[in-house]
Amino acid sequence: MELVPRIASAPLIFLNDGVQIPQLGFGVWKLDDAQAYEAAKAALAAGYRHIDTAVSYGNEAGVGRAVAESELPRERIFITTKLWNTDQGFDSTLRAFDVSMQRLGLETLDLYLIHWAIPKKGAYRETWKAFVRLKQEGRVRSIGVSNFNVEHLTNIMDDTGVVPSVNQIEVHPDFNQANLSKWCHQQGIITASWSPLGQGGELLKMPLFAEIAQRHGKTPAHVILRWHLQNGHVPISRSTNTQRMAANLDIFNFELSSDELEAIAQLKQTGRLGPDPETIEMGL
Repeated sequence: MELVPRIASAPLIFLNDGVQIPQLGFGVWKLDDAQAYEAAKAALAAGYRHIDTAVSYGNEAGVGRAVAESELPRERIFITTKLWNTDQGFDSTLRAFDVSMQRLGLETLDLYLIHWAIPKKGAYRETWKAFVRLKQEGRVRSIGVSNFNVEHLTNIMDDTGVVPSVNQIEVHPDFNQANLSKWCHQQGIITASWSPLGQGGELLKMPLFAEIAQRHGKTPAHVILRWHLQNGHVPISRSTNTQRMAANLDIFNFELSSDELEAIAQLKQTGRLGPDPETIEMGL
């Protein structure tokens, strides 16, 4: 994969535990290990400082290799990975974490997420207790969750008194999850967005985004990613195209107006594209 020159880096925002996270992440979902290595290497060269992987992606080793070969100091690269559903449970979580760290080749992880609550499995509460242990031991700088609803979040907070720093959920302008994001914000939980541009390119074709983009001299993708930033989200973008990868970073030099934000807020909500956190059964 061709490397591209660094254009910009995302601003850092504080999580509720004082850890700083770059407000734009680069995701490696659906990339095999070799592809993830090339993509993460190119992303770091382009200016990304936040790489998001997961056990279920099968590419932690590739991401770890890209980090190891980077000329950047380790403290300037923020790495997120996620515990897979089959590993939930207190002891099994601790074992799975060790395996992830071996694959990544890291001594300390920046952010560890429970990938799904899987309420039918009934193990996410004990899993969270293991996450708290890992943070207390200094093996993880920050801990959070992914695809959790209010009930799941309330349960783990009540059990431990520890508030997740992040809830990574499906969010895009036509599935804005406004109520969940607002509730998380009130608790001090940052919303990270997966599939921030939707899927299949349909959002990018909407006239509204073309109009706003033309007004600012940007692209529809820029407008949507900027919408995420101004809503306090941490979008996780993904591309194997090095030019598009770099272009997605060009979102820190303009702002959407209140009228533009309101117009986007009025979009019809078409619903989620991914699995429903309440009914998903992967890993039961």
